[in-house]
Amino acid sequence: MDEDQRRSYWRANTTLIRNLLIVWALVSLVFSILLVQPLNAIRFFGVPFGFWMAQQGSILVFVALIFIYAFQMDKLDRKYNLGKQDQKYNLKK
Repeated sequence: MDEDQRRSYWRANTTLIRNLLIVWALVSLVFSILLVQPLNAIRFFGVPFGFWMAQQGSILVFVALIFIYAFQMDKLDRKYNLGKQDQKYNLKK
């Protein structure tokens, strides 16, 4: 892997991480804390949506983010032709 490919791979990796962290922040801070009162006006499975989001929804979103990250990184690794051996030895520069 040459230097341009390495930079491109790292840029794509950090972009993915940034986007997932933005989703994490929205769910954990905005929906679960800042917007709890307005969201509580909505009923979801018989409970206020703000409460449900803070207790259950955020956990489900966090688990989904883990799977999304793993899936997207696998696609990124295949795009740059990185196998397990390549990741171990070629990216350490």
